[in-house]
Amino acid sequence: MKWGTKYGPEYVNRLYAMVRRHLRGDFRFVCLTDRTEGIHPEVACFPIPEMTLPNGEPERGWKKLTTFSPVLVNEYGLRGTALFLDLDVVIVDDITPFFEVPGEFLIIHDWKRPWRVTGNSSVYRWELGAHLNVLTEFVADQAKAKAEFRNEQAFLSAVLHRQGKLQYWNDAWCASYKYHCIPAWPTSYWRDPFIPDGARILIFHGVMNPPDALAGRSNGNWRHARPAAWIADHWRE
Repeated sequence: MKWGTKYGPEYVNRLYAMVRRHLRGDFRFVCLTDRTEGIHPEVACFPIPEMTLPNGEPERGWKKLTTFSPVLVNEYGLRGTALFLDLDVVIVDDITPFFEVPGEFLIIHDWKRPWRVTGNSSVYRWELGAHLNVLTEFVADQAKAKAEFRNEQAFLSAVLHRQGKLQYWNDAWCASYKYHCIPAWPTSYWRDPFIPDGARILIFHGVMNPPDALAGRSNGNWRHARPAAWIADHWRE
């Protein structure tokens, strides 16, 4: 999903290329977006389903909830098992197992507050057309949802946990670049970032994105990091 101008078409194209390299079998790559310029023709682009958000309020990813809109099935004709991937993830190993784990809904268990049920929605899987009530509950009372939950992933996790459908990926599969790839201080000043054992997808949350990791820019992040030249081997078309 891509909206606005924060991420250019190169993020979509590189994500498609990484999926192509790391997913066995046939697949359809879909991007919900308001800007299709520069996106490769191999990517199927559809408009983001309409969801009105009050002007001036932080976005906080609420548009992601439209992945549970009936529009995807009824108007776009999308069917089957879907794996949502944030645009700024870096795939480093086979992601076929993400489609093989049984369960109705799987998501990353958030690293920052592991004692909570909150998932990190950088990577989640569901059946298209399922969990429509997630979106309808949010739309019915946005003010209540935003008062109780900081962002979309907290709301999404709470709704599906309440229904007994929330499951988490294998802890090793989705690694946080910030928490798991950057060596501990002060060794981060002389040791390069690395790919943790068992990692399949690296998640970039906070102020660092793949180009920053490649160049060694912390952008104010409290963790100093040396350049990760190996990012270029994975984050490419």
